[in-house]
Amino acid sequence: MAVCVPVVVLLVVVGLLPASNAQTAPFSPQFGVYVACGAGGDVVTTSDSPQRTFVPDDGSLSGKSSRRAERLRNPDASPPSPLYAAVRVGRSGFSYRLEYPASAAPDGNTTLVLRLHFFPFASQSDGDLSAARFGVSAMGRYVLLPSPFSPPRAGVVKEFFLPSDGSGVFDVTFTPEAGGLAFVNAIELFPAPQELLWRYALTPVKAADVPPHQALETLYRLNVGGPTVTTTSDTMWRAGPADDSSLSLATVSAVASIQRTINFDPTSGFTRMVAPDAVYKSQRTTNSSTSNVTWTFAVDGDSSYVVRLHFCAFEELSSVVGQGVDFNVYLMQAIASRELKAKDYATLNMPTQAFYLDYVTRVPTGGENLTVSIGRAATSDSNKAILNGLEIMKLRAVDMAPGSSSGKTSKVVIAVIVAGLAVAVLPGVALCIVFVRRRQRQATLPVPEEEKESVGTPWSPFTPDGDGSVASSAVTPRRMNMKLHIPLADIMVATGDFNDGNVIGVGGFGSVYRGVLRDGTRVAVKRAKRASKQGFPEFQTEILVLSSIRHRHLVSLIGYCNERSEMILVYELMEHGTLRSQLYGSDAAPAPLSWKQRLEICIGAAKGLHYLHTGHSDNIIHRDVKSTNILLGDGLVAKVADFGLSRIGPAVGQTHVSTAGKGSFGYLDPEYFKTRQLTDRSDVYSFGVVLFEVLCARPVIDQSLPPDEINLAEWAMQWSRRGRFDKIIDPAVAGDANTNSLRKFAETAGRCLADYGDLRPSMGDVVWNLEYCLQLQESQPSTDATLDDSGVHLPRDIVVARQVAPNAAVDVGDDMSWSETASFTATGNVFSQIMSRDGR
Repeated sequence: MAVCVPVVVLLVVVGLLPASNAQTAPFSPQFGVYVACGAGGDVVTTSDSPQRTFVPDDGSLSGKSSRRAERLRNPDASPPSPLYAAVRVGRSGFSYRLEYPASAAPDGNTTLVLRLHFFPFASQSDGDLSAARFGVSAMGRYVLLPSPFSPPRAGVVKEFFLPSDGSGVFDVTFTPEAGGLAFVNAIELFPAPQELLWRYALTPVKAADVPPHQALETLYRLNVGGPTVTTTSDTMWRAGPADDSSLSLATVSAVASIQRTINFDPTSGFTRMVAPDAVYKSQRTTNSSTSNVTWTFAVDGDSSYVVRLHFCAFEELSSVVGQGVDFNVYLMQAIASRELKAKDYATLNMPTQAFYLDYVTRVPTGGENLTVSIGRAATSDSNKAILNGLEIMKLRAVDMAPGSSSGKTSKVVIAVIVAGLAVAVLPGVALCIVFVRRRQRQATLPVPEEEKESVGTPWSPFTPDGDGSVASSAVTPRRMNMKLHIPLADIMVATGDFNDGNVIGVGGFGSVYRGVLRDGTRVAVKRAKRASKQGFPEFQTEILVLSSIRHRHLVSLIGYCNERSEMILVYELMEHGTLRSQLYGSDAAPAPLSWKQRLEICIGAAKGLHYLHTGHSDNIIHRDVKSTNILLGDGLVAKVADFGLSRIGPAVGQTHVSTAGKGSFGYLDPEYFKTRQLTDRSDVYSFGVVLFEVLCARPVIDQSLPPDEINLAEWAMQWSRRGRFDKIIDPAVAGDANTNSLRKFAETAGRCLADYGDLRPSMGDVVWNLEYCLQLQESQPSTDATLDDSGVHLPRDIVVARQVAPNAAVDVGDDMSWSETASFTATGNVFSQIMSRDGR
C-alpha cells in the first residue's frame, strides 16, 4: 500500500498540469484504413499531421459492375485535393470490406469514425456525377444515407460514429436508384479517441435518455465567433466553418478572441482531440442583458440529436460567489442548463480552461428546425453568455439495410430479449410512470420572463465580424424592415393555392410561381421544397441582403413568409425570364437577342454586381453569378438575382474571406475553390463565363460535345486568343456584331477568366469596357484594329481600364485597380478608347 502512495501523488500532480503542455502530439490512432476510391496508385495527403497515405481500393472492393472514373482534365478547375481526381462509380450496388485489428476495437468499447468523401465532377464515361442518386448503408444494420442522397456540386464529407462489433471487419455499401448511379471518392475508418464520445451521460432536453455507443451522423460542426477551421489545422482532420450563416435573424451578438494558451484537463476528458485550440480562442457572446443569441439549424423532424457545446471563459475566474460567467443554455426553446457557471469546470484553477457539455434533444414530427440559444441568467450579475463551438449529431438507430441477411435473426433475438425483460421490469413500471409525470410537470412550468428566448426585431449578422475574421467586443447591428413580411394566406390567394399552372420555374431551392398580390402587384413567388434541409441559411441571407439594398439592376424583394414551416420569397416579376432562357435551350425566346441587346444586358448585370462590390456599406460578394441568376424585365432590363450564397467581403485591411467553396459547376472560380479564399474577383471570374455564354449561346458544360468543347470557358478562350470568333460566336449575331466590339468583348471576358484574382479587372472596369464595346457597336465601321488619333494600335490582350487626366482629382476610394490599367496612348492624358474615332 505504501508503494502506491507516490504513484497516486504523481498522477494527481500530472493531472493538475495544463494539458496545453502535455497534449501537443498529433492525433495518431491505433489503426487507420484510408482508401482512395478509383485511384490508380497511392494518394498521400501531405497537409495532414501526421501525413496519411490513401491506398487504391482494388483489395477491398466487391461488386461486379463498378468501375474507375477520372476527372476530365481542366487546368483551370483542378480538384481541391488529389483524393478527388478519381472516383469509384457504379450503376448497381457495390461494397467495401474494410479490415482492421479486432483487438484494437473490442466489441462495445470502441467507437469507429467513418468518413465518406463525395466530390462530383464531369467524367468522360459517366457524365456529370452531381446527378447521382443513391443510398449508403453500413455493417448490414445502419442506413447511413437514405436514398435518394445526392451530393452537392461543391462536394461534401459525411462523418459517422459507429460502435465497433469486435469482428475486425467493417462493410459499407453504396446502392444507386434504379437507372441511376452511385459513387464515392475516398473512405476513412479509424477509432475515435476515448474522450471524444460517451465520456459523460447526455443531458436530456425534451427527450429521453440515450444509452451509450449509439451510431451518430455529424450534421453541423461550427467554430462559433471565429473563422473556418480547416482540416489541416484540426487535430483530427475535421473542418468547422464559421457560424454566421446559422445565426437567427433576431440575434444581436458580439465576438471576441484571445491569443493566450488554452488549458485542458485530460483527467476530466477534455483534450485537443475533442476540439482544437482555434475553437476555444474565439467566441460569440450576448451583446445586451435582455437578448439571447440564437442559432437555427435545418434538420429532420421525428428524430433525436446530440448537441455538443464548447465553452472557454476568457476572463480571470473569480472565487467570489455570484461573480464570473453565469448564463442559461436553451435547446428548442427549453432550458438545457440553468445558471451555467464556467468556474465550476475550472478544475485546473486557471482561466482559459476548455470544456464541453453534451445534450440530447428531439425534434418532433413536422418540425424542421433545431434551435440553440444562450442568454443571461436571472440571478447573474454578469450580462455575458458565451459559446465557442457547436456540434450537432443525428442519432442513427439500427435500421436493417435492404437485402441484409441478418435482419430476421436480429428480429428473433430482439423478440426473445423483450419477452424476458417484460417479466423483470413490470414491478418498476408504476414507479417509472410516477417519475415521468413529475418530470413532465416540471417541464411545463412557466419559464421566468427574463429567461424566455428573446423575440425582437431581426438584426443583421452581415458585419465584418460575421466570418470571425475580425475579433472585437462589439458589433454593428443593422435593423431589417419587418414590413416585408407577407401573410401566408395572402400568398396562397396570389398564386391560386400554389396552382401548378402558375409555375414559371423550378430550381434547387424549390418552385417559382407567377402571382398577383391584392394591390395588383405582379410578383414571382419562390417556395422552398418541404424536403429541403439546406435552404434555411440561404433563405435568411436572401432576406437580409435584399431588404437592405436597392438598385436598378438588382432584383427587388417584395416580401417574405416564414409560417407553418414554409420558406417563401416574393420578388418583382421579371416578365422575360432568365438570360439563359433568352439565349438557348428548349424555352429560348423565338427571336434571338441582337448583339446590341446582349451588350446592354451584360452592362446592366455588371452594374448590379459593381454596386454589390462597392456601392453598399459592406462589400457584398454574390458567389453564384450565372446566366440563370440574371433576370430580364420590361425593356430587357437586366437584374441580378438569387443572393442565397452571398457573403460579406473582406474588411478593411484584409485581402480575403476564408470560407467553404460554394457556387455553380462551370462558373466557380478555380482559385477560390482551391484556396477557400473568397474575394470579389471570384464574382468577376463567374461573370467572365457568363460573357462567353452570351457570345456563344451554349451551356457552360455540355457533355454531348467532343472533349475539347465540353467546357465553354476553355473552348472559347482557345479560339478567341487566335481571333477566330467565327468558330464560337452565336450564328444569330455573327453578321450583326461589329468586329472591334466583338474583339473587345472577348478580351474583356478573357481577362475576367485569369487564373489569379489579382490579374482580373474589377467589376467597375468590366462595366467601363462593356460600355466601350457598346460604343464600338453603335459606331458601325468595322476595322481590323482599334486606332487612336495618333495611330497607335490597342494590344489585343489588353482590357481597357479607366484613367483620368493627370490634373484631375482622383478618388482613392473608388474600385479602380491600378495594376490592371492598360497601355495608354501617346498623349498619356486620357484613355485610348476615348481618343479612338470609334469610341466615345
